[in-house]
Amino acid sequence: MTTVPSRFGPKESADRLETEIKAKGMTVFARIDHAARAAQTGMALGPTELLIFGNAKTGTPLMQTVQTTGIDLPLRALVYRDASGNTWLSYNAPAWGAKQHSVAAEGAGAIDAMSRALEAVTKKDTTPP
Repeated sequence: MTTVPSRFGPKESADRLETEIKAKGMTVFARIDHAARAAQTGMALGPTELLIFGNAKTGTPLMQTVQTTGIDLPLRALVYRDASGNTWLSYNAPAWGAKQHSVAAEGAGAIDAMSRALEAVTKKDTTPP
């Protein structure tokens, strides 16, 4: 798992991440507010949002090569605030998923594209101005 600090609060980080995902031509399939769901059950949870996103043109060829990769697609990123008040972005590196599914060399291009996409969309939140 890759975890990087954000220089913005959780809501703004998630909003900026969603905007950047869309700007890179990817689709945001869902944005899940775990804290809101916890509150509905009477439980407390600090700000925690999961964004599920991707691009079928990149993910489908990978699934055509090794269909079980579909369990780890689309991509996901978690934005949360810890007990110390710091905001973080976390995601599983596509190379980790490739290893888990024994993706051969023919899937390397898709894995590289996903890795570059994740780095690009998180950069605006994690790179100093």
